Amino acid sequence: MSRVNLAIIGGGLVGASLALALQAGAKARGWRIVLIEPFAPGDSFQPSYDARSSALSYGTQQIYQHLGLWPEIAVRAEPILQIQVSDRGRFGSTRLEASEEGVPALGFVVENAWLGQCLWQALDPEVVTWRCPAEVTSLQAVEQGYRLRLDDDTQLECDLAVLADGGRSALREQLGIHVRHRAYEQSALIANVTPGQRHGGQAFERFTEQGPMALLPLPDNRCALVWTRRGMDAKRLAELDERPFLDELQAAFGYRLGGFRQVGARHLYPLSLIEAQEQVRPHLVVLGNAAHSLHPIAGQGFNLSLRDVQSLADALLAGPSVPGDLATLEGYLRRQRLDQALTVGFSDQVTRLFGSTGTLLTTGRNLGLLGLDLLPPAKRWFARQAMGLGTRPDPRGAR
Repeated sequence: MSRVNLAIIGGGLVGASLALALQAGAKARGWRIVLIEPFAPGDSFQPSYDARSSALSYGTQQIYQHLGLWPEIAVRAEPILQIQVSDRGRFGSTRLEASEEGVPALGFVVENAWLGQCLWQALDPEVVTWRCPAEVTSLQAVEQGYRLRLDDDTQLECDLAVLADGGRSALREQLGIHVRHRAYEQSALIANVTPGQRHGGQAFERFTEQGPMALLPLPDNRCALVWTRRGMDAKRLAELDERPFLDELQAAFGYRLGGFRQVGARHLYPLSLIEAQEQVRPHLVVLGNAAHSLHPIAGQGFNLSLRDVQSLADALLAGPSVPGDLATLEGYLRRQRLDQALTVGFSDQVTRLFGSTGTLLTTGRNLGLLGLDLLPPAKRWFARQAMGLGTRPDPRGAR
C-alpha cells in the first residue's frame, strides 16, 4: 500500500489551488501530494461562448499573484472596474469604483476552464501526482493518518486528508460531519449573455421583487448572468425560447447596457447555505464548498475558499515536518474563523435582505444603499467585503 503526505480529495479549483500553494514548500520538505479527481482535466483550453466563470475578488488576485500564477490567468481575466448596486423601481443605489478604492480593479471575472488549465499546468509532477479519473469510496482514520479506498479497489494512506469534494460531499456524511443547512427556496439561473453596448468593465447587482441578479463582465463583450428566482419560475425561465427570455431579462435589468442580443445555454442550481460543523480533525481538513457553500449573488464563495487555502498552506508549511497534527490544523481554523463568520454572514444577510418584498425591509434596504454614498466608512466596509479584504490590510493604507 502506497503512502503520501497529503491526499487532496477533489482536484477542482480549490484542491488544485491548495496543491499549488503547497508545492514549493512541499518540494523542499520532500512531501508527496496526490490529487484525486473523478473528472479528467482537458488537454488544452477551448474557448466557449457558454463557459462557466468565477468572479475573483481583488484579494484572490493578490493570492494568485503571490503564487506566481496571475500573469497566466490575466490573459483571459476581465477586470471589474465598477460595481453598480441597485433596487429595481426604487431610489436606493450605490456605486463602487476601483479608482476610489486605490486598486486597479475591484475584481476579475475568469472562465473556470481557463483558471483550471492555468492551475493544472503549473503543478510540478515531481511533487504533485494525479489519480484521475478516480473517486474515493471510503475514508478511514488509522494511526497517524487516513486510509483511502478508491473506486478501482486500490488503497493508499496519507498523513493528511483534505476533503475538497464539493458541497454535496458523500465522504463528509460518511465521516459523520454534520452540516448547518438553510434552503433559500431559490435557484440560480446561470448563463452568458451579449449586451448591445460595451460593458466597459462594469458589474451590476440588481435586486428585483422576483429575486436578485448579477451581471458580470466577461471577455469578448459577454456578460455572465446569475439570476435568482424561485423554483418553478426559474424552471420556466430556463425553458423559454431565446427571445422571450431576453425580453424578460431586459424588463428586469433595464437598458443600462442597451438591448440584450444573445443568450447561451442556461443552467439551474438550487441554492442553500451549507456550513460544516467540523472543519478539522486530527489528520483531516474539510475545505471549499464541503466546508461552506454560499449563495452566489454576493460572489464570495470561491474567494473565501481561496483565503482558507492560503491560510492552511501557510500553517502546514510552518508546522511539523509531518503534516496533520491537530494543533496546527486548529491554529489554521482559529485564524480563519473571523473571516469565515464575516463572509458567510455578509453573504447570507445580503441574500435574505434583498430577497424580501416586505415594505419595511424594502424601505430599509433602499435607505441603506443610499446611506452607503452618504457615509464613506460604511461604503468602504462594503467595498472591502466585496473585494475579499474584510480581515486583510487596506490596500490604500491608513488614511
